[in-house]
Amino acid sequence: MESSDQNLEPTPVSARQFATTHWSVVLEARNSADESSTALERLCRTYWYPLYAFVRRAGHDPHSAQDLTQEFFARFLAKNYLSGVSPEK
Repeated sequence: MESSDQNLEPTPVSARQFATTHWSVVLEARNSADESSTALERLCRTYWYPLYAFVRRAGHDPHSAQDLTQEFFARFLAKNYLSGVSPEK
């Protein structure tokens, strides 16, 4: 794993935009190995706030937006949506 992948801090982006997709991290997070948990955590940290901001702009209050964002990630992980991703799609 690259040393930059060790950094779990979210990628600094504006609340109005999503971070550039780092496919090496996405593909690593898709694996079932223990190393994937670090990559998965990085993805969640990177995209949590932009998703939350999107839900807030849709008119939800802060508490509801937090709940909806957390529910998105809960479903995302429970349904293993990463298993079907690829840069080619």
